[in-house]
Amino acid sequence: MSDLTQCTAVQLLALYRNGDASPVEVTQQVLQRIARLNPLLNAFCLVDAEAALHSARVSEQRWLAHRHSGAAVGALEGVPASIKDLILTRGWPTLRGSRTVNPQQSWDVDAPVTARLREAGAVLLGKTTTPEFGCKGETNSLLTGISRNPWNTAHTPGGSSGGASAAVTAGLGPLAVGTDGAGSVRIPAAFCGNVGLKPSFGRVPAYPLSPFGSVAHLGPLAMSVGDVALMMNVITQADARDWTSLPFDGMDYTAQLNHGAQGLRVAYSPALGYARNIHPDIAAAVAKAAQHLRDLGAVVEQVDPAIDDPLDITTGLWFAGAYQVWRTLSAQQQAQTDPDFAAQAALGEQLHANALHQLTQRRGALGSHMRQFMQRFDLILTPSTAVPAFKALPAGHSPMNSAEMLGWSPFSYPFNLSQQPAVSLPCGLTQDGLPMGVQLVGPMFGDALVLRAAKALETCYPLLRPVVDQAH
Repeated sequence: MSDLTQCTAVQLLALYRNGDASPVEVTQQVLQRIARLNPLLNAFCLVDAEAALHSARVSEQRWLAHRHSGAAVGALEGVPASIKDLILTRGWPTLRGSRTVNPQQSWDVDAPVTARLREAGAVLLGKTTTPEFGCKGETNSLLTGISRNPWNTAHTPGGSSGGASAAVTAGLGPLAVGTDGAGSVRIPAAFCGNVGLKPSFGRVPAYPLSPFGSVAHLGPLAMSVGDVALMMNVITQADARDWTSLPFDGMDYTAQLNHGAQGLRVAYSPALGYARNIHPDIAAAVAKAAQHLRDLGAVVEQVDPAIDDPLDITTGLWFAGAYQVWRTLSAQQQAQTDPDFAAQAALGEQLHANALHQLTQRRGALGSHMRQFMQRFDLILTPSTAVPAFKALPAGHSPMNSAEMLGWSPFSYPFNLSQQPAVSLPCGLTQDGLPMGVQLVGPMFGDALVLRAAKALETCYPLLRPVVDQAH
């Protein structure tokens, strides 16, 4: 391919291995594309071209040594990647989308995912945009402004990993790391038309832990399931700084990718029993995905998991977390915050200990119910979101409440509460030309199974990319 920015990581590694492309050549093309398109999309809040090109030159030498003498190369050697601006990255400020964070301080620590990507030879390009403290399912902030969707720049890329998702879809680096506290990887994956995985809680170590607690997961975004699996092999490695992380199990997430869907037991739940106002194009697309899985040999049964909408549990715990961040800020800092975050913190301040304890108990009952439900099924199939990408608007455009925050994404947040692995993958475009996502949810610790099923389903859809220059 002459335009190397349109290659997946798997394709780039094959080109490097054969000497048909070089990390420097790829990085130069990606940086040129970022320079041209980022003013339109606002996907990156920081780009370090000098550091990226230095990493690319180091990787190029490693590939030369590999071809000449068989010297080892990293699992992602020379592949460009981005880091969401909630995640610590040595040498770059992590401002968390907030004007309250002072950039003039020491930035000498890599978060676990950042460290693992460096060790694997990835070329780190820069930091991608997030709403303040990752507080919502769209990406706008008083610090960085409005981020936009590559398919239609009048629309949001989703959030809170909206910059990461927009970058991947637009060809601004094939790999990105995001965070998902209530859908923040899967919502932008659905809105932008790429693959986003929320791994089982603890599978990808985090440091520091999210102030929003154990609903928060770290996960990869890419244009293919194969790329997501490659990233999982890297970012799941152990890091003692995260006391909640799972023991490293040595899993090769690429090993079973091509084993297909034959015999898998799938619960097709078009509304999870409570969702309303699902866009008809999305409902039809997910029904078609259920049929694709049947055609692939899966045993698909239309059944709901018999849960009530846990929106109030999710937002209650989230608002409480927002207040815990808020109370660490000075009055001057509080006056600088996003009105949406300030409103969430005010709602969280009203939640007292007994109310929080009750929410936690209800969460536990939900998690237990889902563990038992998954004894009957390997996977749950749902839409990723109830709606396609909506208009991109500035921070504070609507009053903040539970329904406004997440009511349009009823399929994402239950699985943060239950901590199960869940992936969103593209399943076509609406009649208005906006991406749609289908979600596959697995049993706890069934991350490899989720990716295997996603890879099988992925074969039923063409890889669609927008013409970003004309995406107005």
